[in-house]
Amino acid sequence: MLDKIKDFASEFFVTGDPLVLGAQVSIGLSIVAIIFALTFFKKWKWLWTEWLTSVDHKKIGIMYIIASILMLFRGGVDALLMRVQLAAPQLDFLHAEHYNQIFTTHGVIMILFMAMPLMFGLFNIVVPLQIGARDVAFPFLNSLSFWMFFFGAMLFNVSFVIGGSPDAGWLAYPPLSELSGSPGLGQDFYIWGIQISGIGSLATGINFIVTILKMRAPGMKLMQMPMFVWSVLSSCITIIFAFPILTVTLFLLFLDRYLGAHFFTLDGGGNPMMYINLIWMWGHPEVYIVVLPAFGIFSEVVSAFSKKKLFGYKSMVFALMSISFFSFFTWAHHFFTMGSGADVNAFFAITTMLIAIPTGVKVFNWLFTMYRGRITFSTPMMWAVAFIPCFVVGGMTGVMLSVAPADFQFHNSYFLIAHFHQVLIGGVVFGYFAGLYYWWPKMFGFRLHEGIGKWAFWFWNIGFYVCFMPQYALGLMGMTRRVNAYDFDMGWQPLNVVSTVGAFLMGLAFIFQVWQIAHSIKFYKKEKDGDAWDGRTLEWSIPSPAPLYNFARLPRVTSQDDWWERKQRRAKGEPEEPLAPLEPIHMPKNSGIPFIMSVCWFTAGFGFVWDWKWMIVLGLAGVIACMLARSFSYDTDYYIPVDEIERTEAALRGTK
Repeated sequence: MLDKIKDFASEFFVTGDPLVLGAQVSIGLSIVAIIFALTFFKKWKWLWTEWLTSVDHKKIGIMYIIASILMLFRGGVDALLMRVQLAAPQLDFLHAEHYNQIFTTHGVIMILFMAMPLMFGLFNIVVPLQIGARDVAFPFLNSLSFWMFFFGAMLFNVSFVIGGSPDAGWLAYPPLSELSGSPGLGQDFYIWGIQISGIGSLATGINFIVTILKMRAPGMKLMQMPMFVWSVLSSCITIIFAFPILTVTLFLLFLDRYLGAHFFTLDGGGNPMMYINLIWMWGHPEVYIVVLPAFGIFSEVVSAFSKKKLFGYKSMVFALMSISFFSFFTWAHHFFTMGSGADVNAFFAITTMLIAIPTGVKVFNWLFTMYRGRITFSTPMMWAVAFIPCFVVGGMTGVMLSVAPADFQFHNSYFLIAHFHQVLIGGVVFGYFAGLYYWWPKMFGFRLHEGIGKWAFWFWNIGFYVCFMPQYALGLMGMTRRVNAYDFDMGWQPLNVVSTVGAFLMGLAFIFQVWQIAHSIKFYKKEKDGDAWDGRTLEWSIPSPAPLYNFARLPRVTSQDDWWERKQRRAKGEPEEPLAPLEPIHMPKNSGIPFIMSVCWFTAGFGFVWDWKWMIVLGLAGVIACMLARSFSYDTDYYIPVDEIERTEAALRGTK
């Protein structure tokens, strides 16, 4: 009996690696500490009623952001481990299998479990406030989306300590990701973790399209929406067309592994290149899904800190929607070397070059917005300005990669790695950091410490260039991606050492950001009003943090940058419209069903990974039971009475 238990434990838990053992101990201690703290401070009920069951878009946004910061830490540690391994020739810090696992999980975590939730967090916090809405169109679905993402991410991450991590690369190309190439459980954790979280991402895309199109404040026309809202709309349109491709592709791979199908195997009439086409039909639009909202953030920040209306509003809208459209016609540039022929390569080379045009238009719009503006270089603006040269370099190297003959040299080299990170860190991460710093006072009612923030900014930027500029040269010198060791005579060590130093500088920058948040909480200084940056859009017209119902009275919008225009009229002494009488506000009730349903999906996914039929049945039965429970739930909303609104407004605005 004891031998069977030992055999099961050795199969169930990942053993034999001191790094994994350290992670297991850390996770165990963290769980014990959290349980102890919640029990000691009697916060279990608070956690359930205020957070786990909340359908408030602002709290859901905060939970997305917390999850993304945790994932940034996990993915960042993976990156540092890889850079240590590559700092010297033939180093044995990470053995080959462990290295493959780490670069696989690094890519998945940073794209799907760091960038996406950070993006969704800003969607949730900002979009309803910018369009003058009291919530999203489907609050229940919004909560379900978050918990599906969260438990999908947890299912993927638990593979590090249970069962074994995937090691077939972040896009899991067959035949390596097939059962013959990856007989372990890691690839199944990959499939089901991404599938479950992908359902949440698709639902979020649907939710925000409906919210933007149907819940704008009275008088707000489409061409009066803030640019961030336009960027969210373009991103969500891309989501609803791209993510079903990912879902179907991974389901076909699951059938190959679980039922012995042959969609992507050469020995049964399948074709591995079909998988690569399908995964990049999702994968390249995914790059634009995460970068489009960053463009919207830069537009808001540059306009606010230049004290000017955004230059070329209509051209910016056209550029965003053009990128959303053209993103679906560029995927094959990821494998010009496949052998499709000159005609196919020429088509995708041209479409890749075309998509650079609307991207370049936006850069000039931001520059012309800053021209002759009264610029204030607070931390959000610093991140926005730092983005421009970084993204220009990323765009130029992207155009180089779009030239099919040249790509035969660049393909699968560190030149590509440098380009990819140039765009995703310089575009996406810098953009979301700008958004976090910009809207932090709206979320929590206080600003982050400027001095520490600037230290973090400079360490991030210097570290970024020190890390990735050498990788362009390494790629041209012949260093290929996915290698865990190289010989002494290759001449790659000096530049790899420099790159590793840059990675640790970025890690130090992250520590500064954690210190910045902790310092700002400890020395809390509440904002005097809701307009922390002398903003232009509606979210700055209400107190910070925003009340549950957002707007006591729905605003009536008459122009672009309506809040800024109202302030200008007030400064001129023009009379304001009389306030409408307060009315009871209709709001959704909290629900525990999304959390419970997502736990059931996690259970079913875990069962599919281990092929435990009883757990699969239990999990899917729970999902169906939750759907039935929701179908027969009729008491799902309530009204906030006028006297409660008056008390809340008086407390938030500091009046009696």
